[in-house]
Amino acid sequence: MLHDYHVHSNYSDGRFLFQMLQAAEQAGLKGIGFADHCNVSERERMQDLKHLLGFNLDQTYDRRLRAIESLNDRFDVEIYNAVEMDYDPRDTDAIRGFFNETDFDYTIGSVHHLEDVNVHVESYFGKKSETERKALVNEYFKKLVALAESELFDIAAHVDLLERNPAFRGMGTDEHYHAVARAFKRSRTVPEINAGRVLTDYGKFHPVPGFLEVFCEHEVRFTVGSDSHRPEELGPRVKKLRTYLEEEELSPVYLV
Repeated sequence: MLHDYHVHSNYSDGRFLFQMLQAAEQAGLKGIGFADHCNVSERERMQDLKHLLGFNLDQTYDRRLRAIESLNDRFDVEIYNAVEMDYDPRDTDAIRGFFNETDFDYTIGSVHHLEDVNVHVESYFGKKSETERKALVNEYFKKLVALAESELFDIAAHVDLLERNPAFRGMGTDEHYHAVARAFKRSRTVPEINAGRVLTDYGKFHPVPGFLEVFCEHEVRFTVGSDSHRPEELGPRVKKLRTYLEEEELSPVYLV
């Protein structure tokens, strides 16, 4: 593993660019992609949420690009200008319009929301009945299929993000997994092996083993991303990713 395609900086919810680059050098990476969070939905709820969180890369794109360019000669790491875009089928035109106006090295798509609420929020989803949660799980995987079919993105992030929330954990089915795998097999979009929670209480990579097996059955390839937000996370996650790729005999795709 020589490239980490999914890290964050202070242009969303991470640390300073130069701090993340120092950690990338120390981890022995040859390339690092800053894929800061972005949402360009015109829906009022999502507009309010992105301003509350400070995820305004659509407004700070030029500023971040200048910062990345200013750091290119200071570190022995290839730096990529990327984005992690919140995906909802209703926002397809807005996302395509933003991408037409920018020049990212590559783009990452993520399904982060159900009912316009982040899927991590256990206090919201945990109050719902099992029937309601199953319906939301179906909706989540339908959005993943739509993400793949949209052809908007180079990479799909943490394709079973629901697993981080105990209210949804274990509710993905083989039927869901096969539908998603077939969609990615037909798409140019490549899912990632994501280490964003591997060193926490959750302790697993995305996708979970059963989902990974289905992807491999359909001969779907992967990229890799540590999903690091802080420099102290990057090295340990990269180390775990390297070991995991060797154990699973996976050869990641190099996009740039």
